[in-house]
Amino acid sequence: MSASEVGPGRTTRRAAEEPIPAQPRRFYDGGVDAGEGQPELPPDPGRDPRIELVRVIEEGREEFAMRRRIAYRDRHLGELLVPRETRTFRTDLTSVPASFTWLVPKTGEHLPATLLHDGLIHWPDEPTYVSTDHHVVLRAEADRVLRDAMADAGTGLIRRWLVWSAVATATMLDGRGTGWSTPRAWRCRLTAALTVVAVAVLGVWATLDLFDTLPAFLPELPWMGDRRWFVELAGGLSGAVVIPLVPALLWGRFRIAGAVVGVSLALLLHVTVALLILTGVYQALEKLTRKAPRAALALAWVAAPLVLLVFVAVLLQQ
Repeated sequence: MSASEVGPGRTTRRAAEEPIPAQPRRFYDGGVDAGEGQPELPPDPGRDPRIELVRVIEEGREEFAMRRRIAYRDRHLGELLVPRETRTFRTDLTSVPASFTWLVPKTGEHLPATLLHDGLIHWPDEPTYVSTDHHVVLRAEADRVLRDAMADAGTGLIRRWLVWSAVATATMLDGRGTGWSTPRAWRCRLTAALTVVAVAVLGVWATLDLFDTLPAFLPELPWMGDRRWFVELAGGLSGAVVIPLVPALLWGRFRIAGAVVGVSLALLLHVTVALLILTGVYQALEKLTRKAPRAALALAWVAAPLVLLVFVAVLLQQ
């Protein structure tokens, strides 16, 4: 896939290559849109942004409505005002799975930028966002705005590139709202999906190799092999950084996102699996205590002495 086939335009390439200096004054008060007898309160570049959120529960999900707009002056698109309609706009703040909130929390210095991004993207049946200066903002360009806005908001370098890489990968996997042709969207989708699958498979393979539990049909990995455990571990860690860089070259203008996502997935694979297991156990216990409290109490009475017996047995083995 060539660089010309993936990406929204020259602004994305230029923004990806040049460092973004933090300019917090690019965010300012966006006022309130007109509606239901409320006259419009225009944006005020002289005032700090005001984030006014109201918690709402819709279909059992927690979301937030914004009572006031955020204004941001982008380096390429000019003034951006979100949401377009405060009456109907809903956000889940920073869209990150619960298992990864230790890495990227729901709120923080990046919140104005993530709210801005939520306001720029749209559902397929909604019109594409148009800036005050009449620039059409497609989804990949909205992702670039997110990254620049996080820099202006003071978000750390690593966190903002992690967030941008995650949303860019989601854009490639989804393909909607990008303006790409169907063949181009499918090439992007397959490139991202195959990269994620390949990194995950190699991660499991490397783990089996490290613990010498490879099945007979799988050969040893060249960068690990039958060596001393710490040498294999060093080979596995270095491979987790180097190997994902190869498929990232196929991501075109999103190659940096491919590299960040691939390396992050490879390095955090085991942490992710452990967190998913713990989260699943926790959610199962919560469901049990809610629907069958007596069964949960009985399980606790059985588990407590069993854990104690295991602890004593381990001590006696010394």
